[in-house]
Amino acid sequence: MVTYLDAAAAPLRNTGQIRLYDEAAFEGMRKASQLTARCLDALVDMVKPGLPTNEIDRFVFEFGMDHGGLPATLNYRGFKKSTCTSINHVVCHGFPDDKPLREGDIVNIDVTFIVDGWHGDSSRMYPVGQIKRAAERLLEVTHESLMRGIAAVKPGARTGAIGHAIQSYAEAERCSVVRDFCGHGVGQIFHDSPNILHYGSPNEGVELRKGMIFTIEPMINLGRPHVKVLSDGWTAVTRDRSLSAQYEHSVGVTDNGCEIFTTSPAGLFAPGISV
Repeated sequence: MVTYLDAAAAPLRNTGQIRLYDEAAFEGMRKASQLTARCLDALVDMVKPGLPTNEIDRFVFEFGMDHGGLPATLNYRGFKKSTCTSINHVVCHGFPDDKPLREGDIVNIDVTFIVDGWHGDSSRMYPVGQIKRAAERLLEVTHESLMRGIAAVKPGARTGAIGHAIQSYAEAERCSVVRDFCGHGVGQIFHDSPNILHYGSPNEGVELRKGMIFTIEPMINLGRPHVKVLSDGWTAVTRDRSLSAQYEHSVGVTDNGCEIFTTSPAGLFAPGISV
């Protein structure tokens, strides 16, 4: 039995209940999410061959500190970095390090800033120099998968409609959808209910209601969908070493659709591909 409740009356922990937020909460999400989006915009000109991903991490930390945002991943469940950088066959949760990016790489940069208690969560793909057409196509398919998932959000629909929109498109494009990770409720809690699967049927899952806030963040592989987590307990990679890509927005359900909180103010959400 799914329970919905007024977010203002809910405890600050994931109880499995689904929070319904008011306009003041939406405004809090806009502020946090736009700081995240501005940071991701600023990284577009930085991401070049030779750049160590630790430099990306340092930039994200300093950008947050300079603008009143705390990186949510820093020391989250033992994660020691301010961002995740996932390169090529890394699906998600990659650790920044001193290894430089190389020409032709693709890298997902995942940033969440906490501003006044609200979590603005978003990630984007960045091409490193000139990338191969297969990689460019994967970015295009993944971005389109996200936008089709977002287009399925409206009151009365079910979360399965989001997953169905993503899965049906990605698989028709001969790509696969990672099933081991999903989107999630977000707001004053980093990871909250409900889970947002990126596959499924339109009549499955939780009913969407006005005031729900969550992420949609499909991970799409050029090869098979299977992943494994490395011994560090975080880094997830494709088992067949195929390329993987991910785009993520934080959204809130409105009267007749949804609001995307993490839109790029500079129009740079998908750099390097035509959208």
